[in-house]
Amino acid sequence: MKKTLFVVFMLMALILTACGAPAPAEEAPAAEAPAAEEAPVAAEEEAPVAEAVKLTLGSWRVDDVDAWEAILAAFNAENPNITVNFDPTNPPDYNATLRTQLETGTAPDLYFVRSFATGLELFESGYVASLADIPGLAENVPAGAIAPWATAEGEAFAVPIAAVSHGVYYNQDLFEANGIEIPQTWEALLAAAQTLQDAGVTPFANGTKDAWDINEVVMMTILPNNVGGLDGRMAYLNGERCFNDADVVAAYTQIQDLAPFLPDSYTATDYYTSQQLFVQGQAAMMFDGSWSISAFEKDAPEFNWSVFAAPAAEGQDQYISFHMDAAIGMNPATENAEAAMTFLEWLEGESFGEAFGNGVPGFFPVSNNVPTLTNPVANAFLAFNGNAAGTDIRFVWEKLLASPEGVVGTYGAMNDGVIAVLAGDQTPQEAADSLQEAIAAWYEPAQSCK
Repeated sequence: MKKTLFVVFMLMALILTACGAPAPAEEAPAAEAPAAEEAPVAAEEEAPVAEAVKLTLGSWRVDDVDAWEAILAAFNAENPNITVNFDPTNPPDYNATLRTQLETGTAPDLYFVRSFATGLELFESGYVASLADIPGLAENVPAGAIAPWATAEGEAFAVPIAAVSHGVYYNQDLFEANGIEIPQTWEALLAAAQTLQDAGVTPFANGTKDAWDINEVVMMTILPNNVGGLDGRMAYLNGERCFNDADVVAAYTQIQDLAPFLPDSYTATDYYTSQQLFVQGQAAMMFDGSWSISAFEKDAPEFNWSVFAAPAAEGQDQYISFHMDAAIGMNPATENAEAAMTFLEWLEGESFGEAFGNGVPGFFPVSNNVPTLTNPVANAFLAFNGNAAGTDIRFVWEKLLASPEGVVGTYGAMNDGVIAVLAGDQTPQEAADSLQEAIAAWYEPAQSCK
C-alpha cells in the first residue's frame, strides 16, 4: 500500500527530546563540622519539570472537529507537555480570516496552508515560517507532494498532510430500482440522468449559489478527462495550447449537458443544501470531493451509497482529479516555536498517518507512512487512481491562481463561464474565449499560444 501511494504522488508532480537524569546528591565539605556531629548533606537537586505548552491549530475543516480532537490526543499522548487546540473556520471565510489574524497578530501557532499560489503568497509575505531545516521532511514525504508548498528553489514552508479526490456520489438504491449500472462513459451518465429524471428523481444535487461548488467539484472534475490529464494541462501552461481550444470547449459543453438535470432551483441551491438533497434521497447523484465522506456518514442516509469516477466521453481516456489539498505551517510569530516544530515533525510519522488516514476518511495522507485505509468509500475513491490513465491536480491551481491585481482572475473567469453556460447566457465557445482572454491579459505563455 505504501509503495502504491508513493508512486501516485511521484507521478503528480507528515520525534522527541529526552530530559537528562537528575544530578547525583553531593555531600557538603566536612572540614569545619564538629567532630561529634555528622556532616550536613546538601539537598538533592530535582530535574526541572518541562513547562506545559498550549498551541492552537487553525483549519478550514469545521466538519472534522471530533476527528482532529482524537488525532491531537494521539500527539499529546506522545508529547504530554504539549496540548494542541483545533480551531477551524468556515471554509469560504478561511483565507480572509487567517489573513486578518496574521495582520493583527492574533493568528494561531499552526494553521492549514493551501497549496500553490495561495500558500506561497503567505510565505512570501512573511506569514509562514520556513521549514528548510525541518528534520526528515525529504525522507518521509515524496518530492511531488512537497512541491505545492515550496518555493521555485525548493524551500519548503509547510508539511503536506493530505490529498483529496473528486468523483460522483450516487444513491445505489435508486440506481438499482431504475436498472442503472455505473456509467462508464459521459454519454452513459447523461442517459442515466435522463432515466432518473423520467422517474421523477432529480439526477444531480449540485447548485450555483455557492459559486465555487459548480466550478470546483464539477468543472475541475471533468476537465482532466477532456484535456488529457497532467500532460494536457502542462501544454496549456507552456503555451502549446490555447485555453479556448476544442478540448476546453468540450468541457464547457459537458457543463451545458448537465443543465437540464440539476435541481429546479439550482441557482438558489448552496453547497450544504446540495449535500442535503443527496443524503435525504431527493437527488440521486452529486459531484463532490472525498472530503465529504465524513459529512455524509454523519448524516446517515437511509439508503446505500458510494462513489464512481466521473466518466470520460466515449473513446477518451479517463483521468482523475487528485489534488494536493492541505499542509500545515507555523506562524513565524508564535511564542512556542520549539513545541510547534515538534508537532510538525510528528506529522511526518506513522502515528499521524494512522490517526489521520482513518480518522478523517477521504483525506489521503501524503507521507511515505501511509496506513491501510478502512473506510470503504475512501478506498473506492483511491481505487480510481489505479484504474485511470492518470491523475492531476485541479486545473487552475498551479501558476494560474497567481494573477496580478487589476485583471480578471483565472478562477473567477472559469467560474463565471460555467455559470453563464448553465444559464444559457454564453455558448461553450464563448465561455472558453472569455477564459483565454482573461488569462492572456497577464499570463505570457497564453499570449503566444498555438
